[in-house]
Amino acid sequence: MTTVAENIVDTLRASGVKRVYGIPGDSLNGFTDALRTRADIDWVQVRHEESAAFAASAEAALTGELAVCAGSCGPGNLHLINGLFDAQRSRVPVLAIAAQIPSEEIGSGYFQETHPQELFRECSVYVELVSSVDQMPRILHIAMRAAVEKRGVAVIVLPGDVGLAEAANELVVPVTATQSTVTPSVEELDKAARLLNAASKVTILAGAGVQGAHAEVMDLAHALKAPIVHALRGKEFIEYDNPYDVGMTGLLGFASGYRAMEACDTLLMLGTDFPYQQFYPDDTTIIQVDIRGENLGRRTPLDLGLVGGVRETAAALLPRLATNKSDKHVNSSRKNYEKTRKKLDDLATPRRGKQPLHPQFVARAIDEVASDDAVFIPDVGSPVVWACRYLTMNGKRRMIGSFTHGSMANALPQGIGAQASFPGRQIIGLSGDGGLTMLMGDLITLTQNKLPVKLVVFNNSSLNFVELEMKAAGILTYGTGLENPNFADVANAMGIRGFRVERSADLKGALREALAHDGPALVDVVTERQELSMPPAITAQQVGGFALYAIRTVMSGRGDELIDLARANARQVL
Repeated sequence: MTTVAENIVDTLRASGVKRVYGIPGDSLNGFTDALRTRADIDWVQVRHEESAAFAASAEAALTGELAVCAGSCGPGNLHLINGLFDAQRSRVPVLAIAAQIPSEEIGSGYFQETHPQELFRECSVYVELVSSVDQMPRILHIAMRAAVEKRGVAVIVLPGDVGLAEAANELVVPVTATQSTVTPSVEELDKAARLLNAASKVTILAGAGVQGAHAEVMDLAHALKAPIVHALRGKEFIEYDNPYDVGMTGLLGFASGYRAMEACDTLLMLGTDFPYQQFYPDDTTIIQVDIRGENLGRRTPLDLGLVGGVRETAAALLPRLATNKSDKHVNSSRKNYEKTRKKLDDLATPRRGKQPLHPQFVARAIDEVASDDAVFIPDVGSPVVWACRYLTMNGKRRMIGSFTHGSMANALPQGIGAQASFPGRQIIGLSGDGGLTMLMGDLITLTQNKLPVKLVVFNNSSLNFVELEMKAAGILTYGTGLENPNFADVANAMGIRGFRVERSADLKGALREALAHDGPALVDVVTERQELSMPPAITAQQVGGFALYAIRTVMSGRGDELIDLARANARQVL
């Protein structure tokens, strides 16, 4: 007899799935027992289901293939929801097995009863309750196909009794993504070419959709004499080997990217859904290329929207472009970038003695000692700022994170999925102290599963980015301080090699030793709490907000904070 759960596992195995992340529970017994008997699919046990979903999200992001997580009924699978939101918004293929209470008890208010098919609807491309064995394996095939073709989350809600029941159909069908291309019509390509040929100053904004299209985008930039600005998720795919690179824009970016977009008369958006409307230029011709038509024009009004993949659209557009454009705009943008880059590099300086380290210095050091194919995973908050400004990409390195969903605590659990998928690769998490402590129990997952993830903790005893937002809004910082342990001691207690860095002079040595360690390691770095990560465009409202913050700080008797703030950031204004 083959059970429904065994058929699920056989189908996953036939489709190339190598592991499942989760925590066991009685409603999952049929599924986990089926995994036990199939030695070629690993069960990666975590300590919190949220970590399981984040781990699956990371695996899917790095491999491009279907990743799987599972949670038991009620609270078990409910914990998956934050990581599944991240996977859905990052557009990576994840299948979640959400166990359910016994079929006959659904609707009775039974112990641990929830309705996952409703709960997960917003964070999935497909979700369905399996109420009968006759629905399987058809529902499984539909779910997997939806996940890989729509690049999102599919959820199967499986009552424990159904999973243990004898399968009515033992069909095993491999489900993998198709390799299709989408190109705009000839008429649309001709119109795009007319708009671009008429422009005198074109700027390209590149997002995650330029993955796999590096050469084609370089050819476009050469023909258009266009500087290339990248959104955060485009950094790893377009920043390297790029003579047209002028940096990143947005709240986490820097001035040269912002200026290159402000100065153009035509903006060409390639594979990006960059969300911040205030960073788009006014009175500019805008062309957007996206594989998903629903994304066209939802951030800024368009003169032309094209549905297509970036690689094939760029290749089709290139022969239609004139090649006699002036290079004045790209040269000016590049000079501005060089000045901005130098200013940023000048901030990555060591400090004397036991002064808390500048986070820029920490990020730059990580970049210098990491391997050529390292995977960097920054926590949401200030670690993302330093990662996008100081980590350099080369075509082999990767940088993933919760860049669209924006969840705290992503670095550690995504490190689990990244390392499980690539056992021999250097996985480096850039953790905030707030993010690490939110899911700190999963440090022991690294030990239990023998995953040599390396974590660097930016320990500033605060929810640092939240404090910056408060200061910019003119609000006195409140509720953001963190009483932290020595994280190196915590790591050592969990079987992880721990290092504590309180002096700039000790940083690189600790990082090199941690990266060379044959096993998981954590470097706890005491960093400057008052460091400011300034956005590329400071609004009058933000200036006023900082002034109001300063007045309120003095009047509340906390004027010493302003002295610390000035001391920590003097080199940014001198």
